[in-house]
Amino acid sequence: MHKIVFLDRATLAPQITLTRPAFAHELTEYERSAPDQVAARLAGATIAITNKVALGAETLAQLPDLRLVAVAATGSDCVDKAACQRLGIAVSNIRGYAVNTVPEHVFALILALRRNLVGFRDDVLAGEWQKAAQFCFFNHPIRDLAGTRLGIIGSGVLGNRVAEIARVFRMEPVFAARKGASEVGAGYLPWDEVIATSDVLTLHCPLTAHTRDLIGLPEFRAMARRPLLINTARGGLVNEQDLVRALDEGLISGAGFDVTDGEPPAADNALLRAANRPNVILTPHVAWASDEAQQALADQLMDNIAAFVAGHPRNLVQAG
Repeated sequence: MHKIVFLDRATLAPQITLTRPAFAHELTEYERSAPDQVAARLAGATIAITNKVALGAETLAQLPDLRLVAVAATGSDCVDKAACQRLGIAVSNIRGYAVNTVPEHVFALILALRRNLVGFRDDVLAGEWQKAAQFCFFNHPIRDLAGTRLGIIGSGVLGNRVAEIARVFRMEPVFAARKGASEVGAGYLPWDEVIATSDVLTLHCPLTAHTRDLIGLPEFRAMARRPLLINTARGGLVNEQDLVRALDEGLISGAGFDVTDGEPPAADNALLRAANRPNVILTPHVAWASDEAQQALADQLMDNIAAFVAGHPRNLVQAG
């Protein structure tokens, strides 16, 4: 019988159903697990499920029965995959489940900021409509999306879906080549051109050693059109101190972020401190989390486990 342990079930909403596998098993779910609880909770487990709980080499070495780490997310940075490879432990992840939810969240942020919905809502609650003494008032600029350029950094499934939606709004989506690239492939524009000419910039790339602080003060100073900056990808892609400085200096029109560098953010996080501004929207890493997407993730998670036990592993993630 397989012993399955879910280390952080609270990372999926309570209304999301986990389909029980058909093979003989024992499933134990923990809402969350502290680092010093992980080894004990996985003792004797053959399958571990984790979303964000870290599984490092030292912990993995204490788990001789472990055969599969099923990551309940696309990103698998929480797992030491090199150690898993040495120990004969497979690692699987989730793919393609967020093709609607993340792009829709991107456009929720873009539309809210481009039309100043937060500012107008705050004004209505503060009584500004009554003070205006007419049917409307114009405390904030409202701008259309049609005819604007959307710069997309990252050309995977999500970046391409965002481009598809942008065309419906009659925007011009363009994909940025890699920062510092000497050659630009077909379908891309040079990095510097996209940074300088976009009215909205949106990030859809992973966080790696090469992409950390991908956008900092030099990039903000090069943003000639004072764009909106949208980040639903990973915290750390944008230098948050430089982001606040760019807002202070008017180098960008606003920021819509679903991620921070460190989550949850510390109380003194620069972006968190700026989140009360009308041209800033910060959401708690929920772009991925529509009910439909979460259920698709949960279904794929259990399918990955069933396929592994049946001897046909899928969605395997390799080290390196």
